[in-house]
Amino acid sequence: MKNSKAQLPEMSFKKDGKIVTPLSIFPVNSHFLIGVYQGSFSKYDILIKYRQKNNDKWSRIRTPKHVHWAVDIMIKMHSDPVATKSFLESLLVIWNKTKGIKNESERNKFLSLKNLLELNKQNISLYNKLSDKGEYSINFLILLARLLMVQEKTNLETAYMFKKLLEKLKKNDDIFSIISTAAHNGK
Repeated sequence: MKNSKAQLPEMSFKKDGKIVTPLSIFPVNSHFLIGVYQGSFSKYDILIKYRQKNNDKWSRIRTPKHVHWAVDIMIKMHSDPVATKSFLESLLVIWNKTKGIKNESERNKFLSLKNLLELNKQNISLYNKLSDKGEYSINFLILLARLLMVQEKTNLETAYMFKKLLEKLKKNDDIFSIISTAAHNGK
């Protein structure tokens, strides 16, 4: 998307009386905007928030929950199981290669929109037809997945919750098992 930051909606928010500004803003498409902020778990932790445009009005700034995109994947799975399983397999490959952020240089490189789009160009092109099903575009899901993977692995290199959810979705587990895994709040 070629919008300048001046044309995008505000992505700063107040927390504990202080204004929190994003480290990076990713204009996914004309309906989604992802902001990445300094997290609180570690020096290189990232916090992910987004805004969604509906009926020409931007939502409040939201924190994405695993359950939101898991439901969207289930809708896509119902519509096109072959492509959706292939998409989930591609995310599992990415998961297995993902490392946490260990320094400022790695974080700056990772949080470059150009870098993230280049890393994901093939998958975006390959699975874009799934954007027509469910709420979220493939651009949004891939960028969000990449950010969530790095967030999880930055905070705990041996983390596996995201991978476990991807595996349950790919296996097309029962809805209760998927939602239970997606809603898990343990650290």
